[in-house]
Amino acid sequence: MSVRPPAVAGTFYPADPRELAAAVDGMLSTAEAHAGPPPVALVAPHAGYVYSGPIAASAYALLRGSELRRVAILGPAHYVPLRGCAVPAADAWASPLGQVPVDAAAREAVGVPADDGPFEPEHSLEVQLPFLQRVLVGGFSVLPIAVGACPPSDVADVIGLLPPDVFVVVSTDLSHYHDDANAKRLDRRTAQAVLALDPEAIGPEDACGAFALRGLVEHAHRRGLVAELLDLRTSADTAGDPRRVVGYGAFAFREPA
Repeated sequence: MSVRPPAVAGTFYPADPRELAAAVDGMLSTAEAHAGPPPVALVAPHAGYVYSGPIAASAYALLRGSELRRVAILGPAHYVPLRGCAVPAADAWASPLGQVPVDAAAREAVGVPADDGPFEPEHSLEVQLPFLQRVLVGGFSVLPIAVGACPPSDVADVIGLLPPDVFVVVSTDLSHYHDDANAKRLDRRTAQAVLALDPEAIGPEDACGAFALRGLVEHAHRRGLVAELLDLRTSADTAGDPRRVVGYGAFAFREPA
Protein backbone atom coordinates (compact mmCIF):
# COMPACT_ATOMS: atom_id res chain seq x y z
CA MET A 1 0.00 0.00 0.00
CA SER A 2 1.29 3.45 -0.95
CA VAL A 3 1.07 6.03 1.87
CA ARG A 4 1.84 9.73 1.49
CA PRO A 5 3.76 10.76 4.64
CA PRO A 6 3.35 14.17 6.30
CA ALA A 7 5.42 16.87 4.64
CA VAL A 8 5.03 19.71 7.15
CA ALA A 9 4.59 18.01 10.54
CA GLY A 10 6.86 19.81 12.98
CA THR A 11 6.77 23.06 11.01
CA PHE A 12 3.16 23.98 10.22
CA TYR A 13 1.80 21.98 13.16
CA PRO A 14 3.17 19.78 15.97
CA ALA A 15 4.68 16.45 14.95
CA ASP A 16 3.98 14.83 18.32
CA PRO A 17 0.51 13.20 18.22
CA ARG A 18 -0.48 14.18 21.76
CA GLU A 19 0.71 17.75 21.31
CA LEU A 20 -1.08 17.98 17.96
CA ALA A 21 -4.35 16.60 19.32
CA ALA A 22 -4.20 18.99 22.28
CA ALA A 23 -3.49 21.96 20.01
CA VAL A 24 -6.38 21.19 17.67
CA ASP A 25 -8.77 20.46 20.53
CA GLY A 26 -7.78 23.70 22.23
CA MET A 27 -8.51 25.76 19.13
CA LEU A 28 -11.83 24.00 18.61
CA SER A 29 -12.83 24.64 22.22
CA THR A 30 -12.48 28.40 21.77
CA ALA A 31 -14.22 28.60 18.38
CA GLU A 32 -17.41 30.64 18.33
CA ALA A 33 -20.59 28.60 18.02
CA HIS A 34 -22.67 29.12 14.87
CA ALA A 35 -26.26 27.92 14.70
CA GLY A 36 -27.86 26.48 11.60
CA PRO A 37 -28.30 23.26 9.68
CA PRO A 38 -25.24 21.11 8.96
CA PRO A 39 -23.05 22.51 6.18
CA VAL A 40 -22.36 20.67 2.94
CA ALA A 41 -19.02 22.42 2.37
CA LEU A 42 -16.46 24.50 4.24
CA VAL A 43 -13.64 26.89 3.41
CA ALA A 44 -10.68 26.93 5.81
CA PRO A 45 -7.17 28.46 5.73
CA HIS A 46 -3.91 26.55 5.61
CA ALA A 47 -1.03 28.47 7.20
CA GLY A 48 0.91 27.31 10.22
CA TYR A 49 -1.52 26.60 13.04
CA VAL A 50 -0.15 29.42 15.19
CA TYR A 51 -1.30 31.84 12.49
CA SER A 52 -4.43 30.37 10.90
CA GLY A 53 -5.42 27.51 13.18
CA PRO A 54 -8.01 29.49 15.16
CA ILE A 55 -9.74 30.55 11.95
CA ALA A 56 -9.72 26.99 10.62
CA ALA A 57 -11.22 25.90 13.94
CA SER A 58 -14.12 28.28 13.34
CA ALA A 59 -14.99 26.19 10.30
CA TYR A 60 -14.30 22.72 11.68
CA ALA A 61 -16.21 23.38 14.89
CA LEU A 62 -19.36 22.95 12.78
CA LEU A 63 -18.38 19.31 12.21
CA ARG A 64 -17.75 18.32 15.84
CA GLY A 65 -19.36 14.95 16.45
CA SER A 66 -20.26 14.49 12.79
CA GLU A 67 -20.34 11.00 11.31
CA LEU A 68 -19.23 12.07 7.83
CA ARG A 69 -17.46 9.21 6.12
CA ARG A 70 -16.15 10.83 2.92
CA VAL A 71 -14.38 14.17 2.47
CA ALA A 72 -12.85 15.85 -0.58
CA ILE A 73 -10.26 18.56 0.09
CA LEU A 74 -9.50 20.99 -2.74
CA GLY A 75 -6.59 23.40 -2.57
CA PRO A 76 -3.72 24.97 -4.48
CA ALA A 77 -0.42 23.45 -5.53
CA HIS A 78 2.11 25.93 -4.17
CA TYR A 79 5.25 24.12 -5.30
CA VAL A 80 4.49 22.26 -8.54
CA PRO A 81 3.12 24.04 -11.64
CA LEU A 82 -0.34 22.70 -12.41
CA ARG A 83 -3.11 23.40 -14.89
CA GLY A 84 -6.49 21.95 -14.13
CA CYS A 85 -6.87 19.41 -11.34
CA ALA A 86 -4.93 16.41 -10.08
CA VAL A 87 -5.63 13.67 -7.55
CA PRO A 88 -3.08 11.50 -5.73
CA ALA A 89 -2.26 7.96 -6.76
CA ALA A 90 -1.42 7.05 -3.15
CA ASP A 91 -3.70 4.66 -1.25
CA ALA A 92 -3.63 6.65 1.99
CA TRP A 93 -2.41 9.88 3.56
CA ALA A 94 -0.75 9.93 6.96
CA SER A 95 -0.72 12.56 9.67
CA PRO A 96 0.79 12.25 13.16
CA LEU A 97 -2.74 11.24 14.25
CA GLY A 98 -2.83 8.23 11.93
CA GLN A 99 -3.51 7.19 8.36
CA VAL A 100 -6.57 8.20 6.35
CA PRO A 101 -7.47 6.08 3.30
CA VAL A 102 -7.80 7.83 -0.04
CA ASP A 103 -11.32 7.45 -1.42
CA ALA A 104 -10.67 5.33 -4.50
CA ALA A 105 -14.30 5.38 -5.63
CA ALA A 106 -14.49 9.17 -5.50
CA ARG A 107 -11.13 9.40 -7.27
CA GLU A 108 -12.51 7.28 -10.10
CA ALA A 109 -15.76 9.25 -10.21
CA VAL A 110 -14.13 12.62 -10.88
CA GLY A 111 -12.00 11.32 -13.75
CA VAL A 112 -9.05 13.57 -12.90
CA PRO A 113 -5.46 12.48 -13.70
CA ALA A 114 -3.67 10.80 -10.78
CA ASP A 115 -0.23 12.22 -10.02
CA ASP A 116 1.45 12.24 -6.61
CA GLY A 117 3.92 14.94 -7.69
CA PRO A 118 1.90 18.04 -6.76
CA PHE A 119 1.00 16.55 -3.38
CA GLU A 120 4.37 15.39 -2.05
CA PRO A 121 5.57 18.81 -0.75
CA GLU A 122 2.15 20.46 -0.49
CA HIS A 123 0.90 21.82 2.85
CA SER A 124 -2.49 23.26 1.87
CA LEU A 125 -4.32 19.94 1.91
CA GLU A 126 -2.27 18.18 4.59
CA VAL A 127 -2.95 20.74 7.32
CA GLN A 128 -6.69 20.06 7.07
CA LEU A 129 -6.34 16.39 8.04
CA PRO A 130 -5.71 16.77 11.80
CA PHE A 131 -8.81 18.95 12.15
CA LEU A 132 -10.91 16.36 10.37
CA GLN A 133 -9.38 13.59 12.47
CA ARG A 134 -10.34 15.38 15.69
CA VAL A 135 -13.90 16.41 14.78
CA LEU A 136 -15.26 13.43 12.84
CA VAL A 137 -16.60 10.46 14.79
CA GLY A 138 -15.40 7.16 13.37
CA GLY A 139 -13.24 6.55 10.34
CA PHE A 140 -13.42 8.50 7.10
CA SER A 141 -11.80 8.52 3.69
CA VAL A 142 -10.40 11.53 1.89
CA LEU A 143 -9.90 12.64 -1.69
CA PRO A 144 -7.28 15.40 -1.94
CA ILE A 145 -7.65 17.43 -5.15
CA ALA A 146 -4.93 19.87 -6.19
CA VAL A 147 -6.35 22.72 -8.25
CA GLY A 148 -4.24 24.73 -10.67
CA ALA A 149 -5.18 27.43 -13.14
CA CYS A 150 -8.56 26.72 -14.73
CA PRO A 151 -12.02 28.29 -15.09
CA PRO A 152 -14.44 28.09 -12.16
CA SER A 153 -16.76 25.98 -14.30
CA ASP A 154 -14.12 23.26 -14.65
CA VAL A 155 -13.66 22.95 -10.88
CA ALA A 156 -17.41 23.10 -10.31
CA ASP A 157 -17.78 20.26 -12.79
CA VAL A 158 -15.28 18.17 -10.80
CA ILE A 159 -17.11 18.90 -7.54
CA GLY A 160 -20.37 17.98 -9.24
CA LEU A 161 -18.94 14.58 -10.19
CA LEU A 162 -18.23 13.67 -6.57
CA PRO A 163 -20.66 11.15 -5.07
CA PRO A 164 -23.44 12.99 -3.20
CA ASP A 165 -22.29 11.85 0.25
CA VAL A 166 -18.82 13.40 -0.15
CA PHE A 167 -18.33 16.51 2.00
CA VAL A 168 -16.25 19.29 0.39
CA VAL A 169 -13.52 21.38 2.02
CA VAL A 170 -11.69 24.12 0.13
CA SER A 171 -8.33 25.15 1.55
CA THR A 172 -7.21 28.70 0.88
CA ASP A 173 -5.66 31.72 2.52
CA LEU A 174 -6.76 35.18 1.41
CA SER A 175 -4.67 38.30 0.71
CA HIS A 176 -0.90 38.14 1.08
CA TYR A 177 1.70 40.58 2.42
CA HIS A 178 -0.25 43.82 2.68
CA ASP A 179 -0.37 45.87 5.85
CA ASP A 180 -3.15 44.85 8.21
CA ALA A 181 -5.60 47.63 7.31
CA ASN A 182 -5.33 47.07 3.57
CA ALA A 183 -5.48 43.30 3.97
CA LYS A 184 -8.70 43.53 5.94
CA ARG A 185 -10.23 45.80 3.31
CA LEU A 186 -9.28 43.40 0.51
CA ASP A 187 -10.44 40.35 2.45
CA ARG A 188 -13.82 41.93 3.21
CA ARG A 189 -14.26 42.41 -0.53
CA THR A 190 -13.37 38.78 -1.19
CA ALA A 191 -15.75 37.65 1.55
CA GLN A 192 -18.55 39.63 -0.05
CA ALA A 193 -17.85 37.92 -3.38
CA VAL A 194 -18.08 34.52 -1.70
CA LEU A 195 -21.33 35.43 0.04
CA ALA A 196 -22.75 36.75 -3.24
CA LEU A 197 -21.67 33.52 -5.00
CA ASP A 198 -19.75 35.58 -7.54
CA PRO A 199 -16.67 33.58 -8.63
CA GLU A 200 -15.59 36.12 -11.23
CA ALA A 201 -15.02 38.70 -8.48
CA ILE A 202 -12.30 36.53 -6.91
CA GLY A 203 -8.84 36.63 -8.48
CA PRO A 204 -5.50 34.92 -7.79
CA GLU A 205 -4.32 38.09 -6.05
CA ASP A 206 -7.20 37.74 -3.57
CA ALA A 207 -6.55 34.16 -2.44
CA CYS A 208 -3.76 31.65 -3.03
CA GLY A 209 -6.43 28.98 -3.48
CA ALA A 210 -8.51 31.20 -5.75
CA PHE A 211 -9.08 28.54 -8.42
CA ALA A 212 -10.43 26.04 -5.89
CA LEU A 213 -12.44 28.73 -4.11
CA ARG A 214 -13.93 30.04 -7.34
CA GLY A 215 -14.92 26.50 -8.30
CA LEU A 216 -16.73 25.92 -5.02
CA VAL A 217 -18.50 29.26 -5.32
CA GLU A 218 -19.61 28.37 -8.85
CA HIS A 219 -20.79 24.97 -7.62
CA ALA A 220 -22.72 26.67 -4.81
CA HIS A 221 -24.33 29.03 -7.31
CA ARG A 222 -25.43 26.10 -9.47
CA ARG A 223 -26.94 24.27 -6.49
CA GLY A 224 -28.49 27.29 -4.86
CA LEU A 225 -26.44 26.92 -1.69
CA VAL A 226 -26.22 29.68 0.90
CA ALA A 227 -22.78 30.89 2.03
CA GLU A 228 -22.04 32.10 5.55
CA LEU A 229 -18.97 33.93 6.81
CA LEU A 230 -17.77 32.29 10.02
CA ASP A 231 -14.50 34.10 10.69
CA LEU A 232 -12.31 36.69 8.98
CA ARG A 233 -8.95 37.65 10.45
CA THR A 234 -5.33 38.22 9.54
CA SER A 235 -2.06 36.94 10.91
CA ALA A 236 -1.80 40.23 12.84
CA ASP A 237 -4.80 39.08 14.89
CA THR A 238 -3.12 35.81 15.83
CA ALA A 239 0.68 35.85 15.84
CA GLY A 240 2.07 38.08 13.10
CA ASP A 241 3.52 41.49 12.26
CA PRO A 242 0.76 44.00 11.30
CA ARG A 243 3.00 45.55 8.67
CA ARG A 244 2.97 42.40 6.51
CA VAL A 245 0.09 40.00 6.97
CA VAL A 246 -1.79 37.11 5.42
CA GLY A 247 -5.58 37.05 5.47
CA TYR A 248 -7.65 34.07 6.58
CA GLY A 249 -11.34 33.34 6.19
CA ALA A 250 -13.68 30.55 7.23
CA PHE A 251 -16.96 29.98 5.38
CA ALA A 252 -19.76 27.44 5.47
CA PHE A 253 -22.10 26.49 2.62
CA ARG A 254 -25.54 25.12 3.41
CA GLU A 255 -28.64 24.00 1.61
CA PRO A 256 -31.27 26.78 1.57
CA ALA A 257 -33.82 26.70 4.38
